Amino acid sequence: MVGWECPTNPREASGLDPEAVHADWCGPCKQLEPIVEGVAANTSATVAKVDVDEHQALAGRYGVRGVPTMVLFSDGEAVEQVVGVRGEDQLSTLIESYT
Repeated sequence: MVGWECPTNPREASGLDPEAVHADWCGPCKQLEPIVEGVAANTSATVAKVDVDEHQALAGRYGVRGVPTMVLFSDGEAVEQVVGVRGEDQLSTLIESYT
């Protein structure tokens, strides 16, 4: 499933699930959005977008200190965290390394 909803408990997910933590006011987050959408369209992983302002507790639980941050979950466990804008190829390669 590809979507832009906030999962309240990523640990319930199975497989690989990247979450893009963002804020509406964040310029780099807006830059990253079409990149993440491109990655999401080409992977079977679930991709979720989490607004840090609306879900501060969830962001805090995973140690998000800046946006954009992408947290990758494998079988419900956080396995990787990427801060800042990355290219589609770089993110796809990272996701593929866990699948």
